[in-house]
Amino acid sequence: MERNEIHAFLKKRLEQNGHLLGVACGSGISAKYTEKGGADMLLALNSGRFRQAGTSSLAGFMPFANCNQMVMDFASREIIPSIKKIPVIFGLCATDPTISLPEYLELIHEKKFSGINNYPSIGMIGGKFREALEEEGMTYDKEVEAIRIANQKNIFSVAFVFDELQCEKMLDAGADIICLHLGLTSGGNLGAKKVMSLEESIDASNRIFRICEAIRPSVIKLIYGGPVRTRLDVKYMYDNTIAQGYLGGSSFERIPSEQSLTHVTQEFKMVGKFNQNAELHKMIADVSSHYNYVDLIKEHVAANYMHELIFSDIADKLHISRSYLSTLFKKEMGCTFPEYVRRVRINKAIEIEKCELISFVNLAYLMGYNDYAHFSKAFKKQTGMSPREYFSNKNRKLRESVQ
Repeated sequence: MERNEIHAFLKKRLEQNGHLLGVACGSGISAKYTEKGGADMLLALNSGRFRQAGTSSLAGFMPFANCNQMVMDFASREIIPSIKKIPVIFGLCATDPTISLPEYLELIHEKKFSGINNYPSIGMIGGKFREALEEEGMTYDKEVEAIRIANQKNIFSVAFVFDELQCEKMLDAGADIICLHLGLTSGGNLGAKKVMSLEESIDASNRIFRICEAIRPSVIKLIYGGPVRTRLDVKYMYDNTIAQGYLGGSSFERIPSEQSLTHVTQEFKMVGKFNQNAELHKMIADVSSHYNYVDLIKEHVAANYMHELIFSDIADKLHISRSYLSTLFKKEMGCTFPEYVRRVRINKAIEIEKCELISFVNLAYLMGYNDYAHFSKAFKKQTGMSPREYFSNKNRKLRESVQ
């Protein structure tokens, strides 16, 4: 797909679905079935290939292979031939001193890739090693240069940024998509253990996207990685930022594979032993699985936000101490359980009110509040306005935009 075609395609997808979804793939089978599932674009990254080998995404930054050659080999053989309807983006190591960027971008285009992405990125590296790389000319500015050359050659580009200055540079270089990279993805057995909280991710996203709005509002704004790994995490980010989409790798390849392969193998292993006792079979599978208590809490809140939610009751059901569970939750989310519940309820109220004409009193009841005053106080704490002020302001802006 050519650059103008990609813009038209993504604009249409945004209008249809409200958000975009990109998947970083490391194999043909992943690419084929994520396209079937509705992905809007694919990223061919070296870390995706290493995940398929059973290693962490971090391997994409180690001297295990020539990353550009790796992506060129597996993506041109496995992904490009099987993907016809959505763009495939090449993960380019722009700091590779053995290539000429203008010539290599021409090769990428000739191989039918739709665009480039600056990965692996210097932005993921810090400390003395970062200083040594920069002394050798391997800087983030080389990645900016790659995006600028792509822009000059009319090649689509997805720019990973890690701070405000990098965002400004990539916007000036002409990036078509600005994607805030939140770090290696957490979760599962091989996931990153130290990541920022979701609340910190919201703050970082809003800082980056404010720059986008000030310099080039039309640029597509996405988020990637870090603590954002489940559908509920993605929705939480959508509700609290102006992100227009999500890019994920481990969320679609590594974590589902870890879970499904373990469970399917256990099921086959138990054939003839417990096949007459389905409940026992399920209990064994559940006990053997990798539990993430915070994910279970988020699922519980999503399903029961309209009811009274008592944290100690949840802790009892999970057979874990309340204080320990509270510490886990605060560390991963960056907020307390009551604060998280309030955010979920108010965001849901805004979502419903946009689509349905319903009294604020009834809306408060639907969100799990016993009275309107409590709902209004929570609403104002989150939005800075009462429900009546907020929706009146929204309606006025909507009328002005139509006029």
